[in-house]
Amino acid sequence: MWRPSSSVDALRERAAMLRAVRGFFAERDVLEVQTPVIGRHGVTDPAIDSMHLTAGRYLQTSPEYHMKRLLAAGAPSIYQVGPVFRDGEQGRWHNPEFTMVEWYRLGFDAPRLMIEVAELVDVLIGSGSYDSIRHADLLERRFGIDVSQSSDESLLELARGLGSASDNVDDALDLIFADAVGALRDRRVFVTGFPGRLATLARVNDDGLAERFELVVDGVEIANGYHELCDADELERRLASDATKRRERSRPAVAPDDRLIAAQRHGLPDCAGVALGFDRLLAMRLGVSSIAETMAFDWERA
Repeated sequence: MWRPSSSVDALRERAAMLRAVRGFFAERDVLEVQTPVIGRHGVTDPAIDSMHLTAGRYLQTSPEYHMKRLLAAGAPSIYQVGPVFRDGEQGRWHNPEFTMVEWYRLGFDAPRLMIEVAELVDVLIGSGSYDSIRHADLLERRFGIDVSQSSDESLLELARGLGSASDNVDDALDLIFADAVGALRDRRVFVTGFPGRLATLARVNDDGLAERFELVVDGVEIANGYHELCDADELERRLASDATKRRERSRPAVAPDDRLIAAQRHGLPDCAGVALGFDRLLAMRLGVSSIAETMAFDWERA
C-alpha cells in the first residue's frame, strides 16, 4: 500500500481550496496563525480522546486552547488551517489525523458567525440555501420525543435501539443526534439551541440552552461553533466536571488545562469561534465517497 489514497487531480483541488480559504480570510482582515500540534494538555471532553505521546504531551485535537490564549494576549480576529488528531476516530468521514479550519471573530455572536460560515462554505463548494432548526425540534421530528421531558432511561433505550452499548446519557444523546443529522440529506442546515450539557465551552442562556450551532451539509456534520464562554470560574468548573465524567466512563484521565484557565482569568474578549472539517468539505467538492480520497495518505497508508 505504498500508493497515495488520493489522485493527483484531488491534490490540485485540495491546493486550490486551501488558497480559497486563505483568500477568504485575507479579504476580511482575519490574521492567520500557527499554534503547536503538540501540547502539555489534551482535551477533557468525554467524547474525544487525545493521542498521548511518550514525552507526556498530547497531539492536539483542536487548536482552540492555544488560539484562545492568543486572543487573551491581545490578538485580533484569527484563523488557522492545519492538522489535528483524535485517537480512535476512523471511518468514511473520519481519519485520526485530519485538517481543520478554525477561526475566532472578536465581537461576533453565534448568529453572526453562522452567516460567515455559510459564506465560506459557498465559496468552497458552491452557493446553496440554508435552513435552521433547533436541536430539540430536530430530535422531535426524527423520533417524536421531547428531549427536555424525556427521562434518562428513555433516551438510553432509544440509543440502544440505534446500536449503543453505553449506559451514559450524554453518549446516548450524541448517538441520537448523529442519527437525526444523517437524515438531513440534500440540505444545508444549521442546528441551534443545544442543551447546555452538550456545550462545555459555549455560553449558556437563562433557558439552559447553549449558544452553540452545528452546520450539517447533506447529512454530514461540517462545522461546530460557539459564542464563547468567557467566565473563567465557570470554565474551570465545567472542565473539572468533564474530567470527572471521563473517570466515570473509564476514559484516559486528562487534567484541565491550567494555562487556558489562566488566560481566561486574564480576560478572553467577547468572541465567537468555529471549527470546520476541511477534508469533509473537499470530499463534497470532489464528489467522492470518503475523506481518504481527499488526502495524500490516509491512516492506513501513512
